[in-house]
Formats: sequence, C-alpha cells, structure tokens
Amino acid sequence: MYKELGISEKIEKLSNEAEEEIKEQFKKIEEINTYNSLKVLKAFKDNNISEMHFNSTTGYGYGDIGRDTIEKVYAQIFKTEDALVRNQFISGTHALTVALFGMLRPKDKMLSITGMPYDTLCTVIGIEENKSSLKSFGIDFEQIDLKNNDFDKEKIIERVSKNDIKLIEIQRSRGYSTRDSLSIDKIEKIIKEIRKVNKEVIIMVDNCYGEFVDTKEPTEVGADIMVGSLIKNLGGGIASNGAYIAGRADLVELCAERLTSPGQGKEVGPSLGANRSFLQGLYLAPNVVASALKTAVFTARMMEKLGYRPSPRYDEKRNDIVQTIEFGNPNDLIKYCQGIQMGSAVDANSVPEPWDMPGYSDKVIMAAGAFTMGSSIELSCDAPIREPFIAYQQGALTYEYGKLGVLIAIQNMMNTEK
Repeated sequence: MYKELGISEKIEKLSNEAEEEIKEQFKKIEEINTYNSLKVLKAFKDNNISEMHFNSTTGYGYGDIGRDTIEKVYAQIFKTEDALVRNQFISGTHALTVALFGMLRPKDKMLSITGMPYDTLCTVIGIEENKSSLKSFGIDFEQIDLKNNDFDKEKIIERVSKNDIKLIEIQRSRGYSTRDSLSIDKIEKIIKEIRKVNKEVIIMVDNCYGEFVDTKEPTEVGADIMVGSLIKNLGGGIASNGAYIAGRADLVELCAERLTSPGQGKEVGPSLGANRSFLQGLYLAPNVVASALKTAVFTARMMEKLGYRPSPRYDEKRNDIVQTIEFGNPNDLIKYCQGIQMGSAVDANSVPEPWDMPGYSDKVIMAAGAFTMGSSIELSCDAPIREPFIAYQQGALTYEYGKLGVLIAIQNMMNTEK
C-alpha cells in the first residue's frame, strides 16, 4: 500500500525506525488525552446535554437553549465564569479583534509581553497601518520581547507597575516566529508576578493551537480571558466555523456587546444549525488534538533523521499542536508543503504556490486539503517565504492520516532532489 501512494521502501523503513523511537512520547500524549476526555465528558453530563441541544434557531436567535448550554459547557471546562461560543466569529483573528475592541477604549494602552503578535493581528492593532485599527481609535500598543524563550520578567514588572496599561496580551503559540510556544507553567508564573504589582490589568491569552495540549488552560492559572478558534483544536475537525471567548463574566459581556450590539450582547445570535457540530467537535477534540500531537512528534523525528531542524524536537514538551521545520532554502520548503497537499484527502491534485495573502507582509504558501476551508486542526502546512525558510505544520484528524501525509510530503521533497 505504501508503494501505491508512491512511498519508497527507504522512507517506509525510516518511518518504522522513527515510530519505535517515539513510543514514550505517544504514551504521555495518551495520558493527557484521557484526562481531557474526562473533563469534557463531565461537563457534558453536568449540563445534561441531550437531543434538544442540537436544535437550531434563525433570525435573532432568542432563547437558543443549545447555544446557551454550549457556553456553559465551555465555561465549566475552562473553569471560567462565562463563555461566548458563536458561529458568527469568522476566525480566531476575528474573535481576538472582537475581544480587543470590546475591552479597550480610546486612550487605553495594550501591552504584548510575547513580542510581536501574529501577522494578521498586526493590522488589527495598527502596527500595519489601517484606518479601522485599534491605533486609529486612539488605543496605544507596546510590546516586550521574550528573553531566551521566556518572559522578560524584569521589564514586564517595571512596565506594568506604572498602572497605565489596560490590557496585557499573551500569545501562547509561536505564530510565524522562531521562538518557542509557551507552557502553562511559564504563563502561570508571569501572571503571579504581574498580580503582585498590578491587580487591575486585564490579562488576555491568545490560546489558538493550545487547547487540550496540556491538562490545564490559561484561565485555570490566572488569565482573565482567553480566545481561540473552532477550526483549530476545540472544533475537533467537525465544527465548520466559529470561535470562543471565555473568562470573567463582565469581560465576556463586553465582548458579546461588541460582537452583536450594546444592550443585546449574548441574548442574540442564531445558531443556524451549528449546535450539533460544536458539541460533537468538542466531544472529539481531546482525541483529535492527541492525533495532531502524535503527528507532530512523528514529523519532528523524521525530519531530524533527514538532517533538518524541527522545533520542538520529538522528545521536548509540547505546548501547542504546531510543528516547525527549518529547511534553510525555499525549494525544500515549497516542495514539502506541496507534498502535504498531495497527501490530503481533499484537493490532493491542487498544487499550492506562494502568493500575496491578505494580512501578511510576505508571500505565503498554504497547503491544506481540508474538509473545512482553513481548518488547521486538519493536517496543514504553511509558511511565509522568508529566511530561514521555516514551515509551520499543524493538525491531523487521525495519526494514521497525519503520518501518511508527512511521508508523502517527504517523498515529494526527495523526488525533487533527484
């Protein structure tokens, strides 16, 4: 069967070796999967999820019991006062935009303590000039870069102790940067230090790609509010769109009134048939995230054996589902991404090419033969075409499909070398 997919005996043998070497990492991933599955099941049982919660509303969406109960389930899982889980969110960037505009006012100051935010958020903030940005509304932005892949504690404490910062943003995943993703332990430690000098500042975590990777989430270690996408981890490959905001009830309400309108907030917003997929996706999410993590570990070991530089390495702790591979040249990078597309179940005959994508400063190549467009919990790989030519791979609905996609990508790259 490997031969029928064009995978050589050499790559198959290398794959078997790699799987023997990563058994211990797989065992740890399964333990986390079991814990998070227990957490999800308890929330479903405690909130009496039943057939009626799958029903849909249209129009204004008044009295949508399924939608409202889903938000209670999310709040329980994340140990928060409230949650906003809506299909009206277009993406994680949209949910972050709603959160920032909901909580910040003109003359407020926002501070990123994880350096430059993800590319698409730069336009939202106004780092990239835009007439609809936070900057255009008189909201200032500052950043403090990470130091040796950790928070720069001294600079952060000095800055936040002045009590003029309204909101602190922490981006858990690396985005299109070369730094490490942040662990829950590191986030917990810096939040405790911040609270010693400033108890009022809002601490918001961009949790995209991080849900269910560990046994705790940022809101369990002191974050006031947390944002993520449902076509990433928590949608489980079932949700076809949407995002969530979870945290303090007063902050969630501000965000809801930005998403809908002042005075209506969470009371409106039709589910339009999304309730079943939101619940089923969440139910499957711990296992799907585990599959994505296994695929990432396998990828790291395979690419390391081939002489490339993966991050994290196969035996390092995982803080999100993203696996980076430093290729050092654009050709291998592009051929690998094209191979991921070839190894997909959908649009396998398409050939992705680098292009000028809205919201990004460099040409970007995106490979994703996904059942849901843009879904990065499904196996996907993308990269800005800039030195040192790093690919950012994430997802896999099952480990078996993820492994096959990676092997086809490697084979495509090696075929090109010949």
